[in-house]
Amino acid sequence: MAARPGPWGAAEVRAAALRGAAVALVSFAAGLCCLRTEVLYRAFTFHSHRPAGSMERNLQLVRNIVPPLTAEKHKGEDGKIGVVGGCREYTGAPYFAAIASLKVGADLSHVFCTMDAAPVIKSYSPNIIVHPVLDKNTAVEEVQKWFPALHAMVIGPGLGRDEKVLQNTKDIIRECRAQGMPLVIDADGLWVVVQEPSLIQGYTKAILTPNVVEFGRLYQAVLQGPVDVKDYQGTLLQLSQALGNVTIVQKGQKDLISDGATVLVCSLEGSGRRCGGQGDLLSGSLGVLAHWAFSAGKDKTNGLNPTLIASFGACALTRQCNHQAFQKHHRSMTTSDMIAEIATAFHKLFES
Repeated sequence: MAARPGPWGAAEVRAAALRGAAVALVSFAAGLCCLRTEVLYRAFTFHSHRPAGSMERNLQLVRNIVPPLTAEKHKGEDGKIGVVGGCREYTGAPYFAAIASLKVGADLSHVFCTMDAAPVIKSYSPNIIVHPVLDKNTAVEEVQKWFPALHAMVIGPGLGRDEKVLQNTKDIIRECRAQGMPLVIDADGLWVVVQEPSLIQGYTKAILTPNVVEFGRLYQAVLQGPVDVKDYQGTLLQLSQALGNVTIVQKGQKDLISDGATVLVCSLEGSGRRCGGQGDLLSGSLGVLAHWAFSAGKDKTNGLNPTLIASFGACALTRQCNHQAFQKHHRSMTTSDMIAEIATAFHKLFES
């Protein structure tokens, strides 16, 4: 039978006590280190809003194309934007697009709408020039005469589905293309393209801004098949390439932007609020950013397609406006609240 260990002496007791204290000290230090790490992690995760990596690089490219404000400039030099859209049912959409272009920094904004929409749109703001021509037989000529006074055209906000208006819009797109004018096509302007994709086929100064439903229609019309929901970037590349490298902004939880060769992802924080009119803010701001990007030159765009830089800027700005407006108004936020945030959002992203 094994002998039982005898009682410890004073030396053994002291040694055990020292070992226990050392273990406790190491455990306390480890716990303190973990706590400090967790605090630092939480502070960075919840309080750092500055974009990192490719997001920050892309934002810097947008900053490069923003023209400086100087006393030597004259009215119109920083952008004259046209918006083709607006009918009896939809007067807010062209207003949002036009006023967004002005608040981003365009000097003049024109809306070419139907005759019965014009008085309503005029009443929204004296800052917008309104032309009641879109449902006239002479609509194309009426719009075309303003081409020398325009730098870019936004097609589609509040356009509606009237056949005469849609046919006039098709002809206006053809004339804009013949002039080499940057085009942003959204909303019912995309419906026009779905009916006749050849309108913008191969025109690399065109930018399409579909939401998920509009993207599906466009993909089906051009590629004769359904969208692969497991590979949105792949289907985006396919569609852009099939359209002759036209730039497409696929709006969604993350905005995907491609010219058929490159894909940019804009994941700047917005909010869960999806009120109507946000796409009009994006298309209007994109119109003026496209003008700036094409005017900037390759040294400022780092060789990247100007349409990609403009699109990324418009997506980031829209998301930032959404985020700021939601912080103030929560569920009550509307696009008018987002419009009011353009000045501070633009300054934060591109000027600070």
